[in-house]
Amino acid sequence: MRTCTIIIPARLASTRLPNKLLLAETGKPLLQYAWEAARRACLADRVLVACDDKRIFDAVTNFGGVAIMTDPNAQCGTDRIAEVAATLDDDLIVNVQGDEPNLSPDSIDALITLLRDSSSEAVMATLATPIRSREILDDPSCVKVVFDQGHRALYFSRSVIPYPRSWSETLLTQEPPLFYLHLGIYAYRRDFLLKLREIPRSPLEIAESLEQLRVLENGYTLLVGSVDERSVGIDTPEDYARFVAGEREKSKS
Repeated sequence: MRTCTIIIPARLASTRLPNKLLLAETGKPLLQYAWEAARRACLADRVLVACDDKRIFDAVTNFGGVAIMTDPNAQCGTDRIAEVAATLDDDLIVNVQGDEPNLSPDSIDALITLLRDSSSEAVMATLATPIRSREILDDPSCVKVVFDQGHRALYFSRSVIPYPRSWSETLLTQEPPLFYLHLGIYAYRRDFLLKLREIPRSPLEIAESLEQLRVLENGYTLLVGSVDERSVGIDTPEDYARFVAGEREKSKS
């Protein structure tokens, strides 16, 4: 019996960067980088791509991956991976985003370990990394998270949390860190993942447009692990241009 499967939800449509997962200015599609990182994780038994379009299916097949066609009308990535998870018998399901090409395999393993070794009270886990930049802290597209001493998530927000009554630049360098950036990777207990897609969207989730708030609003325990790196998602043409430039620099060295 398999115990952990990584599923990459891959939707072709993208508002700010059309067809971004298939962009291949580096010589291989963006999606392949996330797949390769997931494949290097030691604690997952396999990696699947849950896609909504035959062009993605074909691209994944071409680079040696396993793709599964899912409902093109799925509302979100969670619904897409839940559709695939319903056909599996794994204990844990890991959601890795296809637009995070620099995700560390060590971070994936840390996330799996966090949920696998926790009590059954925890149904889900994610990762965060310290924020050391005021620009990132103030950017609403960068989601912040606060958690308690047991690493249980208290809240996620696009706003600055915690909000300092008096600002000092030393707040960005203090230890232990005060501010954490949420990384878009999740591990679920399979039974909870299947239940989650049946729970209606919650008020805070709708207000912040953050699906993980549905978990907290319904009283479930979501663990947050801390890692010392940041996987940068590709959302805009500028993001992709920086990524391509970085890959070209790597190829020169």
